[in-house]
Amino acid sequence: MKNLETVMAAIHYIEEHLSSEKIELDTVAAAVHYSKYHLHRIFTDTVGLSIHDYAQRRQLTEAAKLLVFSDKPIIDIAILAGYDSQQAFSNVFKAMYKESPHQFRKNEVFYPLQLEYNFKDQRESLENAQNNSAREIRLVKAVDIPLWMDLVHLAIDGFPHLEEDAHLTVLKRYITKQGALLMTEGGISIGSMMINYETGSIDFLAVHPLYRKQGIARDLLNVALTELLKNKEISITTFREGDKADTGYRKALKELGFAEAELLTEFGYPTQRMVLPREESND
Repeated sequence: MKNLETVMAAIHYIEEHLSSEKIELDTVAAAVHYSKYHLHRIFTDTVGLSIHDYAQRRQLTEAAKLLVFSDKPIIDIAILAGYDSQQAFSNVFKAMYKESPHQFRKNEVFYPLQLEYNFKDQRESLENAQNNSAREIRLVKAVDIPLWMDLVHLAIDGFPHLEEDAHLTVLKRYITKQGALLMTEGGISIGSMMINYETGSIDFLAVHPLYRKQGIARDLLNVALTELLKNKEISITTFREGDKADTGYRKALKELGFAEAELLTEFGYPTQRMVLPREESND
């Protein structure tokens, strides 16, 4: 747990300085009294993002919030997000959000690129999970919604244009149809999946950032293949190749055996459908 404590300290520093400075590895390392080389390694190994990527995504998310919910000039928002010029900010913002800051503000729809990796409230459960590794996969009930949403907040980096209220509405519909699965361990949610039985599509697949190297997605997929979606081609949508907002989801799906299919645009965001043919699932 020592590495996690260090990562949590780094995250705390980043969150405290999102709107006050450009966040660099050297600065964070000095603040948590750790070698920058070791901090970079343990941070990336623990949460799957570098400090630079995490800080950049968090600052862009806060900038997007200001664009929609404030009247601050874009140049002021750019400076708060750690950029020296409006043009530099606009270039990075468009690469991640697929819209210019001006267009994002005009649309008046906020969605986060990255929310805080808040492990503080889960620390006791994480420690219990180490002592008791029993995992459970179950159909989601209404009482599980808070657990589900805890995971959504931690894994939102994998879902372009995810708005929380709309997601809750969809989740309740999937619960009614018994199409939502949740994996738990030690009292926390570590994996979740929404399944559309009619189309054979996986409409949501999330894994806790601290568990992404433990085969959680494959375990959920196996349940879908063997118990819920028999004799159907499985599909899922994800980021297009080369999308700078992708933190590794496309690669993870290809490692699970998914192959590229048609290009799509969902909620105005460019995505791609990926397909896992049924015959591949028997390997």
